[in-house]
Amino acid sequence: MPNKIKKNSVLSMQRVEVLSQALPYIQKFNQKIFVVKYGGSAMNDPELKKETINDFALLSCVGIKLIVVHGGGPEISMMSKRLNLPVKFIDGQRVTDKKTMEIVEMVLVGKVQKDLVNLINVSGAKAIGLCGKDGKLFSAKPSSKMKKYGFIGEVKSIDTSILMTLVEKGFIPVISSVGADHSGQNYNINADSVASSIASALKSSKLILMTDTRGVLKNSKNPDSLISKINIIEAERLIKKKIISGGMIPKTKAAISALKSGVDAVHIINGNLKHSILLEVLTNTGIGTMITK
Repeated sequence: MPNKIKKNSVLSMQRVEVLSQALPYIQKFNQKIFVVKYGGSAMNDPELKKETINDFALLSCVGIKLIVVHGGGPEISMMSKRLNLPVKFIDGQRVTDKKTMEIVEMVLVGKVQKDLVNLINVSGAKAIGLCGKDGKLFSAKPSSKMKKYGFIGEVKSIDTSILMTLVEKGFIPVISSVGADHSGQNYNINADSVASSIASALKSSKLILMTDTRGVLKNSKNPDSLISKINIIEAERLIKKKIISGGMIPKTKAAISALKSGVDAVHIINGNLKHSILLEVLTNTGIGTMITK
């Protein structure tokens, strides 16, 4: 057998093996709700973004009720610079003054969200874009650190009926992390926090946080020190021991909060890897960190 034909045969068998391995997971998660936080540098690579969107469409097509909460920090910074507005961070948190809040809403709701909705629709699935203000999906309240960071908010309450209506009809809601309080004041809310709050309110089967790292690491300087599976107690211990540090702390805390509120499992995965979400939820081994109760 010529080498080329032999190689193609091996690749075909590998694909069949992957599909065979995915089947029980597809059956298990049919009609289950997955909330996905999609963000990080993966959103800046057009080809990778297209493949990720196709993965979202595939999950929807096999009967998983998908809800996507998106980030967009780099785009906000880019637009601010284009308009000659200062870009300021304190402790890794964007300082959001009144003008920056306008940029945040314009970029997240008017640009990033609409691009994602369009890509999902083109992929063959059906998407609809929302932010907290649409149908009063979620209300916001000012963060306790507002004096330091500006118009940074937290989710106060969520109306799940809107989301359930959409997912029952086969739509993928694409949600921007912008909300308003009872007076109409807008707030920039951390997208991980919004995703966690939505997953908690719906008691979803999974909350999936797509990031720029492989997951929770034993050694932050060694990407091969991935912890594949931990529970809440172990996660809290790793935070106390400062093994979980930096930007992974709020993600892990969001995961713990969701689990304590009824979410079955939380996955932290590297969104820069092709088909990472499929490899995590439709294979035996996964590729990131799964946190359970």
